[in-house]
Amino acid sequence: MTYDLHPMLATLTDKPFDDPDWIFETKWDGFRAVAVAAPGQAALYSRNGNDISKKYPAICEALAAIKKEAVLDGEVVALDAHGRSRFQLLQNAGRESARLLYCVFDLLYLDGQDLRAWPLLRRKEALEKVLPKSPLLLYSAHVTGDGLKAFTKAKRAQEEGVIAKLASSPYLSGKRTRDWLKVKASQEQEVVIVGFTKPRGSRNCFGALLLAVRDGKRWKYAGRVGAGFSEKSLREIYAKLVPLITRAKPIDKKVPSEANTTWVKPKLVAEIKFTEWTAGGEMRHPVFLGLRTDKPASEVIREVPKSLRVVKSSP
Repeated sequence: MTYDLHPMLATLTDKPFDDPDWIFETKWDGFRAVAVAAPGQAALYSRNGNDISKKYPAICEALAAIKKEAVLDGEVVALDAHGRSRFQLLQNAGRESARLLYCVFDLLYLDGQDLRAWPLLRRKEALEKVLPKSPLLLYSAHVTGDGLKAFTKAKRAQEEGVIAKLASSPYLSGKRTRDWLKVKASQEQEVVIVGFTKPRGSRNCFGALLLAVRDGKRWKYAGRVGAGFSEKSLREIYAKLVPLITRAKPIDKKVPSEANTTWVKPKLVAEIKFTEWTAGGEMRHPVFLGLRTDKPASEVIREVPKSLRVVKSSP
């Protein structure tokens, strides 16, 4: 049987809500991954279809304990000492002692049967029964109706936010739908690296990264980030930037210190945490969280929350 492994995507909205017809789950801060599992074997695939099984062999081994053939949707995360998922920790999870976990929230196929047309809650009931018991696997629990309480709890715990899902929703592979909504407790944005500045003082490799988002057929400048790097990450990112150096400037906007800037081809995607957008479309107080390998640069656009009133009133 041929499986559609493109994950269903959520629409960003501007505020949490209560609704008895919706369920609310933790918004995990990691890599989205679809698993294809059968007794004795399992594989993980990223959002853009790459096989990432070799990066997470322990998770694949845990999934291989499944009793039936299944396709699962979830998020690979790394937990901090307080049990919170942190994208920064995931960057070094393959080399350091971060606690890895595959948080599973949906079941798409089971023993050759396509379950995607089933209501979400029915799929989750089947998922909870089939998911192997392992410290590396977690069934993503939910609450029904109490979205405001779930969001407040997530914010107090310094988690990324909540995902709201219509309890009766089918699974629409590869579609960004309004049946699934995400509400963020903090501002984060995926961006593409288009250049870097020379380092100053005792800093090595580079000073700051210049960032952009896709705007139609061009790249729109989104600011620069110089915070959030370790000596190790500076070296690793610089090694990825060097092969991408180009004379062609990827953005139209004139930016400060261009003479001190080296341009690169817009290929590397980064995750940035920040406080707000300026009127000029730049991120204020940006902090680098890590590189993303699960999304192509061509899909990186500025994510603008949609009005909850508009989203929930639309068909």
